[in-house]
Amino acid sequence: MYIHNLNPILINLELFEIRWYSLAYIVGILAGWYFGKRVLYFKNKQESVSFKPDDFDDLISHIIISIIIGGRLGYVLFYNLEYFLNNFIDVFKIWEGGMSFHGGLIGVIIGTYFFAKKKNIKIFLILDIISYVAPIGLFFGRIANFINSELVGIPSNIYWSVVFPLYDSLPRHPSQIYEALLEGLILFVVLHILIYNEKVLTGICSSIFLILYGIFRIFAEQFREPDIQIGYLFKSISIGSVLSFVMIVIGIFILTVVSRHESN
Repeated sequence: MYIHNLNPILINLELFEIRWYSLAYIVGILAGWYFGKRVLYFKNKQESVSFKPDDFDDLISHIIISIIIGGRLGYVLFYNLEYFLNNFIDVFKIWEGGMSFHGGLIGVIIGTYFFAKKKNIKIFLILDIISYVAPIGLFFGRIANFINSELVGIPSNIYWSVVFPLYDSLPRHPSQIYEALLEGLILFVVLHILIYNEKVLTGICSSIFLILYGIFRIFAEQFREPDIQIGYLFKSISIGSVLSFVMIVIGIFILTVVSRHESN
């Protein structure tokens, strides 16, 4: 058993502070930009594509804005709507926390659609690259969740359990680490293999991301404490599992459409 004693604040200079969570966002974006650029150069060598490196640089700002807006609105709508209806001004207080991955995903898809239309680029070409680099941000984000003692796991007596004193005194599953390994590391390796395979069709990486993330998230949700304000749906299912199941269904649909289009 491990007693969590990590400080969520990396540097405190009184006038301002640097938190691990903020650093995770920055590192995730920079790493995503680097690996995304490498894939784009590979795609340009493999075939003539309309998605140029300069366009990718422009895309990053669109993605950041889409993640923030979508992630915040997703949290408001999916996880705490009643509270925010009564405290509307708090919707804009993103520094107090409260972001939804699924909301951020919707935001990215919408933002990418308009960007693709504007630049006349195939949307699934962009989404494939975003899907490939997304697990990097997920990995660092979940590690930051662990450091912050948030999104904790359910109580457990397994020998690798963790006590989060900022939360309570019970030993718990380190569910954040499970998610970092599954949604971050393993998913990145799988998509890395796919996106550099010349035989893999455009759109496959996007669909596989949706399917595998959904499966991994549902698995991890079994070890994660549900949100206090929501609890479980039907006594045993979390809202995260429901949204992830929808991801799986959409991913299978896209995979089917892409495969049929190629066979025709």
